[in-house]
Amino acid sequence: MPTGRISFAALLVLSIAASHFSSARADTVVSKSITYFSVGGRTAEELDKALSARGPMMNSTGARHPGATRIKFGGTITYVKHGNRCAVGSAKVTLSTKLILPRWKNRGTANRDLALVWDTLASDIKRHEERHAEIARNHARKLEKDFLALRPEADCERMQARVARLSETAIQEHDRDQARFDKTEAANFDRRMIRLLQHRLDAMTKAKR
Repeated sequence: MPTGRISFAALLVLSIAASHFSSARADTVVSKSITYFSVGGRTAEELDKALSARGPMMNSTGARHPGATRIKFGGTITYVKHGNRCAVGSAKVTLSTKLILPRWKNRGTANRDLALVWDTLASDIKRHEERHAEIARNHARKLEKDFLALRPEADCERMQARVARLSETAIQEHDRDQARFDKTEAANFDRRMIRLLQHRLDAMTKAKR
């Protein structure tokens, strides 16, 4: 489901190193956590209402969703003097991803058919949100490499401006990739759920033989 709003507010913590050149280095720091919200219900209709009422609210859509991934980028950039020019000395991009997933409190007493549907849906929601986190990780690592690939500028003010522009471009590219993924997933949802349900039913049938 939609990702949370990205923050680059902490990204450009800047410092200028001593006036000698050192080799540029990168150090991506990634953390991931998972939290759950409880839903109740003993029918498909009740579960659907519970997900709509208790799912995480996303500012980007103004609606609640059955799952979400909140993403925050941060990090530090240092600059070094290379002769009369200024270059990126080190780049550390940090990424925090928080997956918010549903947990059905009546799962243990559910009838077989409803339990099968829930397990299939919950598994797909988790896969979906894990993919959002993976997309963010890929962009974080790419951004770090892009920072280090920047050519030196005449002074560190210009270098800082280039870093800021690159950061803004990275946000836009990340948002587009996440939105593209959501659009593809939504278009294939019904077909995917039918296929996953059939796969689980086949597995259950084989297990009974």
